Amino acid sequence: MTEPGLDKHEWEAEMSALEEALGESPAEALPELDRLVARMLEEVGVADHEVVAEFEAAHEITLAAECDSDAISPGDIGAAINGYRAVYDHVISHTES
Repeated sequence: MTEPGLDKHEWEAEMSALEEALGESPAEALPELDRLVARMLEEVGVADHEVVAEFEAAHEITLAAECDSDAISPGDIGAAINGYRAVYDHVISHTES
């Protein structure tokens, strides 16, 4: 088991590194953002159904984008990124420092 706050520090560092990639090539950075947020949810065990639903909706867009990027619009990519950010913010705000 890691020290409280260590995961949070690592997640914040990963998200900071991802922000540039999300700005330059959002569709290509989406799978990495998905993995980060999925790992966060797994590690903290979030049970809030709205948070889980937000993640699942973003995850579905990510899977669709990986399979056939032509079927996904820039708006879909933006919605997925916003969904992941909302889940990320929820987990970060509910994790000990």
